[in-house]
Amino acid sequence: MPLGTLDRTPPPFFRQGPSALSKLVFFSALAVFLMVADKRLQIAQPVRQALAVALLPLQRAVAVPVETMTGGAGYLQGLAAARSAQEQAERRATALAERATRAEQLAAENARLRALLELRPALTVRSLPAEVLYEAADPYSRKVFIDRGLTQGVKLGAPVIGEAGVLGQVTQVYPLTAEVTLLSDKDAAIPVLNTRTQQRSAAFGAGRGGGLELRFMSGNADVKVGDVLHTSGLDGIYPPGLPVATVASVERRVESGFARIVLEPAAPADGVRQVLVLEPVGVQLPPRPEPAVPLDKVKPEKKPRPRPGQPAP
Repeated sequence: MPLGTLDRTPPPFFRQGPSALSKLVFFSALAVFLMVADKRLQIAQPVRQALAVALLPLQRAVAVPVETMTGGAGYLQGLAAARSAQEQAERRATALAERATRAEQLAAENARLRALLELRPALTVRSLPAEVLYEAADPYSRKVFIDRGLTQGVKLGAPVIGEAGVLGQVTQVYPLTAEVTLLSDKDAAIPVLNTRTQQRSAAFGAGRGGGLELRFMSGNADVKVGDVLHTSGLDGIYPPGLPVATVASVERRVESGFARIVLEPAAPADGVRQVLVLEPVGVQLPPRPEPAVPLDKVKPEKKPRPRPGQPAP
């Protein structure tokens, strides 16, 4: 066979077609066109929805093992957490039952001792639940308003407590609401008793900082960080034994005769919604006697002068 008659074209397997650069330009232009068309005309949205519907069973089937493993692990963790919470609740219930029994025994013993010593019965403080409505608009004070007032029996000066301790005192009473001045207000003060040393003092509000201060304490006063302060009950307002604050820091100044003692309130006022309004202790106490007048200020009685012709008394 002559060489000139041979077919020199490459077989179909080796045919290259258009060049790589032409393919890149074509497909790039096609991609840009499809993106612009999808953005403008939303032509690919039906295709996406159809693919999503078609692939949903497959996605669910693939996710079943993962969900099974995750759900099983979560179930086991939740079961362990529930058992732990149940055990803690049982321990707390046992401790509360023991504490309640002990409190009943102490109350009975207290009643017997008071009867033996012929002391007057312990004061029963009446309480009224209330809810905090809003905070006072004055930015320089720490006051809140509650939804109880004169109509519900709130009295001026009534203590207000939360679940952790004393919050403040009623300073204004309206028919349906009342204004409560918090202990952290700059004008607030409360007599306290150090439960460790049984020393009485007065705590004052520190203002917008939200804390308290123990003022007028000498530099060598027996006060330590961590001391717990309760109400003393000698002011005729607060019942004794209510938590007030804890000593946070003690700074003994050399140049001053007093120590700077910063307190942390036992019941933070931020976030409190439900409170109890107590009846002032002074309502149940006998009236205080009038102060005695010194003898040098007592004016002698003026005796009437005898008339002319009458004998002198």
